[in-house]
Amino acid sequence: MELSDLKTFAAVARTGGITRAAEELNTVQSNVTQRIKALEAEIGTPLFERHSRGMALTGAGKRLLPYAHRMTALSHEAVLAARDDGEPKGPLSIGSMETTAAVRLPPLLADFHRRFPAVRLSLRTSPTADLVAGVLEGALDGAFVAGPIAHADLTVTSAFREELVLVSARRWASLAELRAGTPESGPTALVFRTGCTYRQRLEQIFVEFGWPSAARFELGTLDGMIGCVAADMGVTLLPRVVVERSAMNGAVTMHGLSPSHARVETLFIQRRTGHQYSALSGFLSCLTEDDIIAA
Repeated sequence: MELSDLKTFAAVARTGGITRAAEELNTVQSNVTQRIKALEAEIGTPLFERHSRGMALTGAGKRLLPYAHRMTALSHEAVLAARDDGEPKGPLSIGSMETTAAVRLPPLLADFHRRFPAVRLSLRTSPTADLVAGVLEGALDGAFVAGPIAHADLTVTSAFREELVLVSARRWASLAELRAGTPESGPTALVFRTGCTYRQRLEQIFVEFGWPSAARFELGTLDGMIGCVAADMGVTLLPRVVVERSAMNGAVTMHGLSPSHARVETLFIQRRTGHQYSALSGFLSCLTEDDIIAA
């Protein structure tokens, strides 16, 4: 069983399709298709069900996936451990939610780069669900995600505490006005793609407000999200500090929420392994020394 086949299998399982997996793996679709077929032939059973919207795991695929994650992660860790001589250097791949990357990380990344210039740091932004999968699979060395996270294969460090606010166009001065001035189904929910924790929490809020059937509109960038809110296209849920630091802050209104909805903790997650390699240890030392919430 080829490790490259397992990596391709895990990418297709995560993205739900050949095209998206090929883009993520920086290869052509035919190569992804060939590797999946080779793996299915070796195992002797289909791993995916093909349908019009993409591909879904079969029962065999679901059983194989945890082993694929472990084997690819172990391979990644083995390479890092062999190269690690105690001096932070080489590649380090960190993931983050876009909101955290935009506001919280620049000082931390700048400090890390000054202290450890031999480390080649890369940053990938994605929703929490994709970041967790990336860390478990070994594609990411660590990631900033929205809590809570509980997984036996992950260690968790508290990083930031955020206050979430409901964000609307400027003309809605209060939640009462927003609820009175929108259709019975509620305003359009402007959200990041599935897997975003803030999206899940906004959908819970909409249910409590009596808007379970409100329309959803997905956006891919933070600036696009706030810009569409300012244009009164809908409402969204974001950390207060993100909105306050936006150039469009004056064009939107922030509505406070109850503590159960507003409080969220950003966590730094990494795989639970026997070897703590130097580049990641250096990154964690910057996280602690910046007096972000030490765990």
